[in-house]
Amino acid sequence: MLNYESRELDRLFVPTAVDPHESENVSGPPLNAFQESWRRLRQNRGALVSLYLLLFLGLMAVVGPWMSRYTYFDTNYSAAYQGPNADHWLGTDKFGRDQWVRIWQGTRISLLIALLAAALDLCIGVAYGAVSALLGGRTDTIMQRIIEILVSVPSLIVVILLMMAMKPGIFTIIVAMVITGWVNMARLVRAQILKLKEQEFVLAARTLGASNSRLILTHLVPNTVGVIVINTMFTIPSAIFTEAFLSFIGLGLQEPMASLGVLINTGYQSLNTNYYLLLFPALIIIAIMVGFNILADGLRDALDPRMRK
Repeated sequence: MLNYESRELDRLFVPTAVDPHESENVSGPPLNAFQESWRRLRQNRGALVSLYLLLFLGLMAVVGPWMSRYTYFDTNYSAAYQGPNADHWLGTDKFGRDQWVRIWQGTRISLLIALLAAALDLCIGVAYGAVSALLGGRTDTIMQRIIEILVSVPSLIVVILLMMAMKPGIFTIIVAMVITGWVNMARLVRAQILKLKEQEFVLAARTLGASNSRLILTHLVPNTVGVIVINTMFTIPSAIFTEAFLSFIGLGLQEPMASLGVLINTGYQSLNTNYYLLLFPALIIIAIMVGFNILADGLRDALDPRMRK
C-alpha cells in the first residue's frame, strides 16, 4: 500500500527543471521601505513634476523678494498701475508697489501658514489620536466628544469670534488652526491605531514591558506613517486656500501685508483695467494647490503597495 502511494506521488509531483546558472540570480539590490516608496514615486511622472514645481516655488518664495531692489511695502504713486516692464517685472499696483516682490512675499507667507498647519497636524493631531486610541475606554470617549464639539463649530465662525478679541493677522489664523485644524488627522490616526493595537507585535511589546509612550513612538505611529504623510499633504493646500479665502473677504491679513489672498483681492478690484494684478497670484496659488494634490495622490500610491496600478 505504501509503495503504491509513493508511486502515485512520484507520478503527480514532477520536479521542475531549473537552470543552475539562473537559480541564484537576483533581480536587484534589496530596498528598504523608503527606497521602495521613492522608486514608485519616481515612476509617477505627474507626482514627480509636481514635486519639482513645488520645490521651485518654495525656492522662489525664499529668494524671489531679494531679486529686486524694492520691498513689498515700498510705495511710488508716480509708478502706479504700470504693466510688466524692465523695472517692475510683474507690474505695480495702485500704490506703485512692485508686484514681483509682493507675489513672492505672499507665497512665502502662504507657505509658512501651510507648513504651520502641517506641523500642528503632526504634533497635536497625531499625538491626540494615538493617545485616544491606545488608552481606550472612558478616556477615548471623552477625547472623542471633545473632537465632536470642535467639529460642530464651523472654522469660519471660530475665526470671526477670534477677530472680536484679536486683530486680523497671521497669529489669529494660527490660533484658529490650533483650535480646529488638527481634528481630521486625529480621527484618521485613531482609526488606524485601533486596527493595530490588538495585533501580535503590540501585544508582544506590552508583554516585554513597553510603556504607552514607547508603544506609540516606536510601534504604532511608524506603522501609520503612510496615512499621516498623505493626510498632511492634503492639509497643506487646504490651509493655503483657507488663508487666501479669509484674506480675500477681509478676515485674514490686511494691507500692506502681502499674501496670495490679499493680492487676489487687490487684483479682483481692478480686473477690468489691470488684469495682471489678478492673473499672476492666481496662477501661483493654482500651481501650489494642484501641485500638492497631485503629489499627495502620488504619495498615496507610493506608500501603499495595494494602490499600485
